[in-house]
Amino acid sequence: MKLKRGRALGMAAGLIVVLSGFGYLLYGNIGDNIVYFLTPGELLAKGEQAYDAPVRLGGQVVPGTVKWNAEALDLSFQLQDEGGAHVVAVQSKGAPPAMFREGQGVVVEGRLARGAGAPVFQSTNLMVRHSNEYQPPEGHAEAKEMYKSLMKDQS
Repeated sequence: MKLKRGRALGMAAGLIVVLSGFGYLLYGNIGDNIVYFLTPGELLAKGEQAYDAPVRLGGQVVPGTVKWNAEALDLSFQLQDEGGAHVVAVQSKGAPPAMFREGQGVVVEGRLARGAGAPVFQSTNLMVRHSNEYQPPEGHAEAKEMYKSLMKDQS
């Protein structure tokens, strides 16, 4: 009887240790590892707290602001809120995704850094946002033109 009781207590203690370990892995220091998704307006509203904190920044690429240096693999552009009220300059190293375009929705991961004059978001990862629903273009002529523009971008 004592042997069964001791074994049951040992199993219960082992189960508590295992569950505690899983709990620590799930919830321990999770705040340090969370990367928040913010808009440019939300990021700028944080003030001094926005600098040097890892975040995901989402918005639209402002048309006419993309500068790409293929030799140095250096990409810079401006990212704006949906309404265009707030704009943040973004600096990214590495080749952008093939779907990257002006006016496109993107998400960048990185940190806001102090730049000369205005803050600059230093991106470590650039992702293009797109819908998961296919919508064919209206009219056949437009589809042909879109196909031509895709082929031109590949060369």
